[in-house]
Amino acid sequence: MSYSVLNTKKLIDIVKYRWIWFGLSCLLLLPGIIAMIMSVMQYPTHTPLRVGIDFTGGSILQYAVNENIPPEKVSEIRVKLTDNDIENPVIQVLKPSSTDSDTSIKYLLSIKTKFAEEQQTEQVDKITSIVNSEYENAELVQTNSVGPVLGQQLFINSMIAVTLALLGIVIYLTIRFHFEFAVAAFLALFHDILFVVGVFAILGLVAGTQVDSLFVTAILTVLGFSVHDTIVVFDRIRENLKFYSKKATYGEIVNASVNQTLARSINTSLTTLITLGALYIFGGVTTRDFVLVMILGIAIGTYSSIFFASTLVAYWNDIQESKKAKIGEQQ
Repeated sequence: MSYSVLNTKKLIDIVKYRWIWFGLSCLLLLPGIIAMIMSVMQYPTHTPLRVGIDFTGGSILQYAVNENIPPEKVSEIRVKLTDNDIENPVIQVLKPSSTDSDTSIKYLLSIKTKFAEEQQTEQVDKITSIVNSEYENAELVQTNSVGPVLGQQLFINSMIAVTLALLGIVIYLTIRFHFEFAVAAFLALFHDILFVVGVFAILGLVAGTQVDSLFVTAILTVLGFSVHDTIVVFDRIRENLKFYSKKATYGEIVNASVNQTLARSINTSLTTLITLGALYIFGGVTTRDFVLVMILGIAIGTYSSIFFASTLVAYWNDIQESKKAKIGEQQ
């Protein structure tokens, strides 16, 4: 490396304004934390999110329909179901694949809802009656049920998957870098998850948004993307430390390293967000919540890699240096 790290053009003085970044993180996380506390007190499941039938148990009914099902018709059906005491119906319009044996089916109207076991037959009949009132030739072609015990087990397995992913990342970073880098990366990942979960907790309270197994899949994807961005920054810090640890302060090296990777991080995230934005707008209802998790996670992950994880490493080093100085003074 022929040029000095101190000559790097600094677009942002990351380390100098670290308390601003820490304060901004608190502002981003606080509304979601409040929403999660409210959710725990409000929902019968006592969970920080409004969970769907994947985790609580319920049924999915699919009706074959030979007519077009516009969005306004879906809204009308949802209102009728709600008015008839069908709790939190999730309605999707699916198009059968070309490989399906019955090519006469043009659309599948999928209705997902929670059933009380003793009222299941009655509510199936009620839903079928409502669908038939809108589409006379609608036919119930498939019914799938998830029991509450299976749903609870799926929720536990999802939490185990997220925990193991975080643990594996921390172990890898501890081996690959130093322990302080692993701690900073873990806190940054926790920061990202807390933000995304907080947003969905707010959406659950305001708009009735439910989370399912796809939500967990999106969270795991976000973890991978976020830690990848963080590793790029950390790798540059470690590389610069090898050459300039005696020529510049730790904070100056961190600051220069972040600015060296700043354009790359932003460009990578922007190109991904543009693609996800198009998918969110034109991709339909089925994948919308999944894509929203990805958009939120990648945006906050880029922020945390640049402004949170790197400043945590610098702050950790300042604390260690301060402790060493105090010990030196005592001796």
